[in-house]
Amino acid sequence: MKDQKLTDAEKDLMEIIWQKKAAFMKDIMEEFPEPKPATTTIATLLKRMQNKDLIGYKTYGNSREYFPKVSKEVYFKEEMTSMIDKFFNSSASQFASFFTSNTKLSQTELKELRDLIDQKIKD
Repeated sequence: MKDQKLTDAEKDLMEIIWQKKAAFMKDIMEEFPEPKPATTTIATLLKRMQNKDLIGYKTYGNSREYFPKVSKEVYFKEEMTSMIDKFFNSSASQFASFFTSNTKLSQTELKELRDLIDQKIKD
């Protein structure tokens, strides 16, 4: 999934498509808050996302129904892996050290993380 990183605007649009599972342009436009972006802007974003092979569409007459070609989970897994590779030398432990040292996690949250790790070790 290289070179398929979404821009912030594309992520907003992709969130709508992930949520709806399939959507026509009018359905997408309804989800945006006021002031709504121009239809041409959304069409441009959709085209870029198709070029990245992240969405596809089915044609019904003159209308297109857009659908995700990659799940949210798969996309964000790839994003996290890329970030860990780039900033932490592919070391999950370096990432975990940075994350736990630089976020304001409560003792309860830290314990929950430890429990998650312990569970993965048992699996």
